[in-house]
Amino acid sequence: MRRSADFATAFRGARGGANRVLVSIETTPAEPQADLHPVKVGFVVPKTVGNSVVRHRVYRQLRHLIRERLDEFPQGSLVAVRALPPAKGSTSAELATDLDLAIEKAQRKLARRDHQRAANHKEKAVLAGSEGAADQ
Repeated sequence: MRRSADFATAFRGARGGANRVLVSIETTPAEPQADLHPVKVGFVVPKTVGNSVVRHRVYRQLRHLIRERLDEFPQGSLVAVRALPPAKGSTSAELATDLDLAIEKAQRKLARRDHQRAANHKEKAVLAGSEGAADQ
C-alpha cells in the first residue's frame, strides 16, 4: 500500500496487537479494487522505534515475515502493520511470534465482526419481510 486512503481504510478494520506490532485488517475496501494484487500490505515504522537505520531494519524484517503469511489473509484485504517501540533490536523470531499473535487476534475480531454483520443483515431482511406481510 502506498496511498494514505488505503492506510486509513486498513486502520478502520479489525485490529490485533502484540508487544512489538499492531496489525489491522480490512476486507471490505471503500472503493472497488481493479487491482492485480490480491492482498495489499503497508508498514508503519514510526520514529519512536529508532533512527533511520533501525527503522529500516525493522521494516525489512516485517516485510520478509509478512510475505510468508500472505495466504492467511482473505483476497482483496488491506493489511496495515505498525511496529511499536519494543520492536527496536528484536530478532526476527521475536517479531514473527508477535506478528502471528497480532494476526490471529485481528482475524478473530474480523470473524466476529463479519458474523455480527451477517446477523444484522439477516435480521433486517426478516423485519422487511414481516413489514411487507403486515401491509397486505
